[in-house]
Amino acid sequence: MLTITIFSLESFKIMAELDVGQHCSVSTCKQLDFLPFTCSGCLQIFCLDHRSFDSHKCTQDKVCDDKPSVEGPTSYDCCLQDCSNKELMPVKCPHCEKLFCLSHRHQQDHYCEKYEEPTQKMTKTAEHVKQITEAKKERGGIKKGGQGAKSKKTAAKVALMKMKLHALGDKGLPQSERIYFEVLFPLEHPKKSQPMFFSKMWTIGRIVDKVAELADLPNNNNLASAKKLRVFDAESGHILPLEDKLETCLHGECTALMNGGDRKSVV
Repeated sequence: MLTITIFSLESFKIMAELDVGQHCSVSTCKQLDFLPFTCSGCLQIFCLDHRSFDSHKCTQDKVCDDKPSVEGPTSYDCCLQDCSNKELMPVKCPHCEKLFCLSHRHQQDHYCEKYEEPTQKMTKTAEHVKQITEAKKERGGIKKGGQGAKSKKTAAKVALMKMKLHALGDKGLPQSERIYFEVLFPLEHPKKSQPMFFSKMWTIGRIVDKVAELADLPNNNNLASAKKLRVFDAESGHILPLEDKLETCLHGECTALMNGGDRKSVV
């Protein structure tokens, strides 16, 4: 015999309500919570009021177990004698492979045992600059004559006026900051030279970047293994530091802008 039981709609609602949520595990609470919390320590169910470790007096608190362990030194001592500086990150000399502070990271500053004086390199640079200026003379770019002091001064003013007419540079620079140069290009460059102007407040590094941009020259100064564009003193071949300002490098005479590549890569 088939028996059919009929439930009312209200009975289904009551059963559904009873199946939703969970009771708090605290014996004195047992509140039915529709969004219960599971403790990460004891893995029991709790209501909003007893979800913290202290409120339900959890005996399996795992907060301390989750703390990362710290290993190794928290600071790095400078290897230079009589220096007590420390750094949070290791600063290693790529030549002697010793650790130093930021103040002594360069070879000259920590008297690196593998430091080599650049005397030979500077001699080659001076010879290289001399070849450039000689080649410029042969092409008619540099003229010398037996002029007097007054004639030279007048000729310099006329040359400056002509230079200003054709000079390239940042048009937004104030006139009071502009310093004009006759920049010599590589021998294979379609132009012999180009007048340019820069701000006396700029660093040598920024001037090198600007010359490369205006003359469409390859500038790989950001690559460690590539040939670098540099500024040299035309007479001695001495390299002007990239971080120095132009104003501090000038002593009343213009300095030719050149780089230290092979003979055909002179700027």
